[in-house]
Amino acid sequence: MSDAGNNAGSGQGIDQFSVESVYAELLSRAPENKMEPRMAPLFRAMEILGEPNRAVPIIHITGTNGKTSTARMIEGLLRAHDLRTGRYTSPHLSRVTERISIDGEPVADETFVRVWDEIRPYLEIVDAELDAAGEPRLTYFECVTILAFAVFADEPVDVAVIEVGLGGITDATNVGDGAVSVVTPISLDHTDLLGDTPGEIAIEKSGIIKPGGFLISAAQPADAAQVLLEKARDTGVEFRFEGVEFGVEDRRIAVGGQQITLAGIAGRYEEVLLPLHGEHQAQNAAVAVAAVEAFLGGGSRELDIDVVRDGLGAVTSPGRLELVRTAPSILVDAAHNAAGARASAKAIAEAFEFNKLVLVIGVLQDKDAGAILSELHEELSGVLEDVCLTQSTSPRAIPAEELRQLALSAGFADGHIHVADRLDDALEWAVMTAEEGSELGGGGVLVTGSITVVGEARTLLGK
Repeated sequence: MSDAGNNAGSGQGIDQFSVESVYAELLSRAPENKMEPRMAPLFRAMEILGEPNRAVPIIHITGTNGKTSTARMIEGLLRAHDLRTGRYTSPHLSRVTERISIDGEPVADETFVRVWDEIRPYLEIVDAELDAAGEPRLTYFECVTILAFAVFADEPVDVAVIEVGLGGITDATNVGDGAVSVVTPISLDHTDLLGDTPGEIAIEKSGIIKPGGFLISAAQPADAAQVLLEKARDTGVEFRFEGVEFGVEDRRIAVGGQQITLAGIAGRYEEVLLPLHGEHQAQNAAVAVAAVEAFLGGGSRELDIDVVRDGLGAVTSPGRLELVRTAPSILVDAAHNAAGARASAKAIAEAFEFNKLVLVIGVLQDKDAGAILSELHEELSGVLEDVCLTQSTSPRAIPAEELRQLALSAGFADGHIHVADRLDDALEWAVMTAEEGSELGGGGVLVTGSITVVGEARTLLGK
């Protein structure tokens, strides 16, 4: 770390090794999936650092699916209003700096390293206090979250768009209070930690709703909606729900995405081009517009239609039904649970005219791989027969061979199942298979199952 610190202090160019050395230091702490259900150390760190969590207003986002896409849409709308934005999302696809974005771009390497070097001594004070109390020191995710707040205060930004890591009540990001709390669709995921029903999961996620804020929620299962409604009323915040006060009025397939008309909570926005595929992305856009209406005008001021068109028209969402190569078409999609896989499959069927689609899938151990495979097989029946089971380099990846029985149970025929331990081999097999026996231009490959597989595939494919 001394080299990184010296580079930062000299003001000279910070190279990738410096960022990667900080990343290695962060990873030496508890891994990302090791979440500590606690908030006191986060508040202690903020106290020592001068409360960067209160330096800028926050739009705080939780939910099961669509958080990152919604965050990017909110960011785009805010930037179209000439606001300087900070965005914190997780996990990253390629480099850790992607998690902390300034005005739509990953934080500069120099800033990432310099701010980490500045806050590290103060975090070591918190670590020492935790050690003395017999508690684990600050985890990887806790440290990156603290770093994000410190970067946003250092820049500074006008507004921070913060995505929850897991849950809400005891998520590290909950050290900040959202001026607007956004809840994307809730479904079953992380049931071992959050609960067995959408209602139980909503209890944890409702923890981001704070006094003085404003709740914007996507359409939810009835039990989850009731939990959110009760929390909003108990907290005394205004609330608006998709399907009741706002939503998607109309959408049509368009070149490169879809044309949508949205009913917001303050205005109506017609003929907006959204360069993303699927009904779920249109719904995310409706949530994003409502959140910005709530943030900028308390829900009573209509946004300028040209600004909305500019903001949403420039949105990208890497790793979310992203077309990374043609001939054959290769799509990468970070769907990592059944609901996400179902939404993605419906979007593919709607937006792409494949006569043959080959699946490359790798899943992490805490995910329901069988449910993901079943959703993809059912929704894409007719074009999806061949599947290559693989794995990322993550230590949490399910070994590829262990997915075979789950693929069989999902309905894939044994003769159409291929196993490749290495992702590069999986991609090579999938491309050859997609090209065999398909009409000219009609074959495609879908890479999905976990964000680690998607991130590694994007790197292999030159993205």
